Amino acid sequence: MAVKDLIIPSHYENKLDLVTTEIAIKYVKDLFEKRLANHLNLMRVSAPLFVDVESGLNDNLNGVERPVGFDIKEMQRDMEIVHSLAKWKRMALKRYHIDVNKGIYTDMNAVRRDEVLDHLHSSYVDQWDWEKIIAKKDRNEDTLKMCVHTIMKALVETQSEVIKVFENLEPFIYEDITFVTTQELADRYPDLTPKQREYMICKAHKSVFLMKIGDTLSNGEKHDGRAPDYDDWNLNGDILIYYPVLDCVVELSSMGIRVDAETLRNQLEKAACKEREAFPFHQMLLNDELPQTIGGGIGQSRICMVLLNKAHIGEVQVGAWSEEMIETCAKEGIHLL
Repeated sequence: MAVKDLIIPSHYENKLDLVTTEIAIKYVKDLFEKRLANHLNLMRVSAPLFVDVESGLNDNLNGVERPVGFDIKEMQRDMEIVHSLAKWKRMALKRYHIDVNKGIYTDMNAVRRDEVLDHLHSSYVDQWDWEKIIAKKDRNEDTLKMCVHTIMKALVETQSEVIKVFENLEPFIYEDITFVTTQELADRYPDLTPKQREYMICKAHKSVFLMKIGDTLSNGEKHDGRAPDYDDWNLNGDILIYYPVLDCVVELSSMGIRVDAETLRNQLEKAACKEREAFPFHQMLLNDELPQTIGGGIGQSRICMVLLNKAHIGEVQVGAWSEEMIETCAKEGIHLL
């Protein structure tokens, strides 16, 4: 447990008691997902908790995180709890025969056993996963930025309603968002670490979309890792905000235009994992059997945490925490669910 890295705000005011917090969590989730679906033209679908290991559908994340695996006795097959639904959603869009400029969204629940647990990170991940079909001609930054603006609009609309109902809450999400690439950020702050760069840009601009994550920068390093087989590293990014309650950056969403056949080959080669081309999903993509899409994940507990002005993600979701973490938080008026 990363209790030593826990951010404890001075003079923390827990503005909602436990019961009111639970009511507010449902209110936030109901409001936001309706606005997200409406603004992005999405329909809600069911989604898997686990996928077949041999399908290649699981998100590889940074390539080092261990998935939770188990076997199904009746089928004699090995399964993995999903890390995300990035690839599964693209398959679902094909299967459901969704039209261009329409898409799907779902609740994604995952277990990330190797996560370092702190005020923003839990082993339990809950997010809205969404995916939308786009035309080939729309695989560009304009499409990406338009979707970012749309999500920010849905977030701010939700925030406006929440602070009307729970009047002592403060708004911390701003619709006006700054776009910057990882290379531009490295050029601007060459002596800082990637996380320090994110803090500086978010402190200055409040809402930031950090673009082009996954490839190597001019200094020979990566800003952050991205699996090579879902996002196009030149057409992706994270929605980041500055959160004054903790004086830190909070990532609310990771999203991007997905790889086409050419991009997949290039990125698999860069990541030294060409063997993935043999997976069924990758074969379909290489044979142009899957639609061109844009999609991402939006953290449910992260959104609730910020909109409800909480200091710890455990205040808005039931996770697993050490006794030391629970006791440290309780002393500061931070009550974990």
